[in-house]
Amino acid sequence: MRRPLAGLLLPLLLLTAAACGRSDPAPEPEPPAPFADCAALSTPPTAPPTDPGGSRPDGSTEPLPEVTLPCFTGGAEVSLSDVRGPAVINLWAAWCRPCRKELPAFQRLAQRAGGQLHVIGVDTRDDRDDARDLAGELDLTFPTLFDPAEKLRTRIAAPGLPATVFVDAQGRIRHLDISGALDDATLAALVEQHLGVVVPA
Repeated sequence: MRRPLAGLLLPLLLLTAAACGRSDPAPEPEPPAPFADCAALSTPPTAPPTDPGGSRPDGSTEPLPEVTLPCFTGGAEVSLSDVRGPAVINLWAAWCRPCRKELPAFQRLAQRAGGQLHVIGVDTRDDRDDARDLAGELDLTFPTLFDPAEKLRTRIAAPGLPATVFVDAQGRIRHLDISGALDDATLAALVEQHLGVVVPA
């Protein structure tokens, strides 16, 4: 009686051991984001300009709000109050048509500025995969923060997207532009007017 029972138990033990050794497949890693890392944002640009003066349309020059957001690439937390200008911060989303239209101009600004200013994106109230896909489609590489809860937009009282913040070397907001999609010429003019940076054409 014992031998047949042992003969039945052996295959059962082998099946159990095989099942225990089997593991679920590891989840696929998230595709890499095309955006640059955000580590350099707390370092001033290489050639800070002279103070152009000026202020926001309401006459204020308040500092960037103390909002902390994750970098789209790598996930490191970035406090906007630590950002060293001059800087141009563009709030955008993949679902926003004017944003899609103007984002290439911000990429060209980042490439032409030659280290004179930071160009920073803030992906706002967006789907992360959609944002990554759009960035790949448009070849966007400037550092970008992820803000699904619209923390920054709310704090700067921008009514919608796109919105662009011009920040001086002291971290003060010099201008908030909510006029719609910006082209290369308008963006360069705003940078010179509010930040004192002349960007080569």
